[in-house]
Amino acid sequence: MSKRQVMIFIACSVDGYIATKDNDISWLDMVDREDEDYGYFDFIKNVDTVLLGRKTYDKVLTLSDTFWHKDRKTIVLSASRTGSDENVTFFNGPVTELIADLQKQEGKNIFCDGGSEIIFELMKHDLVDRFIISVIPIFLGDGISLFKPGRHIQRLELKRSMTFPSGLVQLWYEKMKSENAL
Repeated sequence: MSKRQVMIFIACSVDGYIATKDNDISWLDMVDREDEDYGYFDFIKNVDTVLLGRKTYDKVLTLSDTFWHKDRKTIVLSASRTGSDENVTFFNGPVTELIADLQKQEGKNIFCDGGSEIIFELMKHDLVDRFIISVIPIFLGDGISLFKPGRHIQRLELKRSMTFPSGLVQLWYEKMKSENAL
């Protein structure tokens, strides 16, 4: 059994924000194209488990009548909620234990769908194997930063970069193996 990878597939502004200060993400619509999914559907085929932060989960529920990840095991990391609802299971333990447990189980890859708090926790413990970051051609100037300060240095290896007519640039990075890291 090969190790299930933990992956981030996320969009940010050129200046590194995933939302405005008031959690607005409508600016992401500027790159919406009817015939373009930016590789998301191919990516998600190899995922059976989704991790969300509680604030991201709450935001996702306001965006659509149907929960996006209904056909996948979805876990919401939350300090305040426990149990489950019709869409997800809530988890409030150490993220290191959650990932270790998930990686012991048979399955496809694990997708962290945001937000910045859970990404910070995963990165703090060196748990992210692949980062797929779509850079949207806009400067927001302020907002919720994709990467919070306070992490250790982590070298990445660029695996792929793609440009799209919408101006979106997509970067695929994998964490470097320890023998090549700083």
